Amino acid sequence: MIERDVQDEDDRLVSSAEQAPEREFEVGLRPGTLDDFVGQQGVKENLRVLLEAAKGRNEPVEHVLLYGNPGLGKTTLAHVIAREMGGQIRVTSGPALERVGDLAAILSNLGRGDILFVDEIHRMNKTIEEVLYPAMEDYALDLVVGKGPTARTLRLALEKFTLIGATTRLSLLSSPLRDRFGATFHLNFYEQSDIATIIARSAKLLDVPTDEPAVRLLSERSRRTPRVANRLLRRVRDFAQVRAQGDITEPVAKDALIMLDVDEFGLDRVDRFILQTIVDKFQGGPVGLSTLAAATQEESDTLEEVHEPYLIQLGLLERTARGRMATGEAYRHLGRPVPEQRAL
Repeated sequence: MIERDVQDEDDRLVSSAEQAPEREFEVGLRPGTLDDFVGQQGVKENLRVLLEAAKGRNEPVEHVLLYGNPGLGKTTLAHVIAREMGGQIRVTSGPALERVGDLAAILSNLGRGDILFVDEIHRMNKTIEEVLYPAMEDYALDLVVGKGPTARTLRLALEKFTLIGATTRLSLLSSPLRDRFGATFHLNFYEQSDIATIIARSAKLLDVPTDEPAVRLLSERSRRTPRVANRLLRRVRDFAQVRAQGDITEPVAKDALIMLDVDEFGLDRVDRFILQTIVDKFQGGPVGLSTLAAATQEESDTLEEVHEPYLIQLGLLERTARGRMATGEAYRHLGRPVPEQRAL
């Protein structure tokens, strides 16, 4: 019962817009091995050494912390590590671990070499975090039995397991917890060529006829993020099935992207509305995050973790000590005259 509740919570927390069919679609396209995993070459090579060394010593791999923006493959890598090491993987999320008993039940059921994957690990409460310390270091679970003067501490031995934590906000992770991970890897935005490879692979798995110009077009508008690339492919596949006999060609992909309101930079309606709000209502900024959230009716976390990273990568948005500012490139992209103070 605990694991089922945990998984349901995880489904809600991965993305506010992501529904169960979307997750099933993504799971079916996930690579199973490091060789199949596209991109993140530096992370892959370091992981390969880490895994091979653990296998050579016949030990579970060290605890691993993965951080980066949403949709870059943290969950996929956790499943790849589990498969490479031949262990079972249990999936949960930081907010779902509300009670010590929940964590204790999960940890005590892990076998040797199993993987516990905790998504959004920075959102765990401090009580749960403190229970993890001895579990990670000594493979032991310290429980308090009873209350008041009769309370005593009971230590239960655990099988040697591997904790894989994933977070979009490394700075919110406490130092004691962060220091207990043996390896920490940062996942960056992907190169466009890698995104094209991912789209071509996904189209092949889905048995969707796709030509090279269409793949290139989709890769250009996928925000350098595999999750977005697969979502666009799914939407364009639907469009092609209804309007174009099922084949995804460049003209079909263009028409589908126009209907989806995704522009040449990969920005959708919400991204452009954020920029338009800063430009029109706040004279290009600076504007505080909470004020911008109220003006756009988006949550602060959604702005900060989902929309802003890509806008900053494109040079359309700046984060300053005084707030968010639209750049001259943002004005040009919106078709607005660039003010003198933004021209440089």
